[in-house]
Amino acid sequence: MKRFLLTAAALAALAGGAHAADFEFNDPYAIVSSMMANSGAAFMTIVNTTDRDDRVIAAHADVAERVELHTHISDANGVMRMIEVEDGFPVPAHGTRALKRGGDHVMFLGLKGPLEDGTVVPVTLTFEHAGDVVVEVPVDLSRNRPMGMMNGAKPGMGMGMPAN
Repeated sequence: MKRFLLTAAALAALAGGAHAADFEFNDPYAIVSSMMANSGAAFMTIVNTTDRDDRVIAAHADVAERVELHTHISDANGVMRMIEVEDGFPVPAHGTRALKRGGDHVMFLGLKGPLEDGTVVPVTLTFEHAGDVVVEVPVDLSRNRPMGMMNGAKPGMGMGMPAN
């Protein structure tokens, strides 16, 4: 049985697909705008250490009813709005993808309870080629800024999530 398991593991390694170990997740953290918030967000830098381009196509976390990949866009009036990115975020081979405030991020919608400072949220990122990868994301409320202050935006221009 042991020989069978070792052989199966060796064959899986030779299959050539991407593996969770082929990604690094630098400085992951999650925030909410207040303890009474119904939504929150997670940020990090994803590092692809492989020779193959990949793409984050979905996310899941048990802390929320829905988890979506989001980004910010500026409308014709210069107001920043968050929108879902249905086709996901590309992560180039030997490259990075920053999920950062005021840009791409993982959005928690319909929080099932408060995200408390210092706790850890397991977030499953689904990659097009690598499959599911779980990232342990600490809640760090010390990174909150006043509402609406996105990248130097004027107060009132934000959409409910703190800026960088």
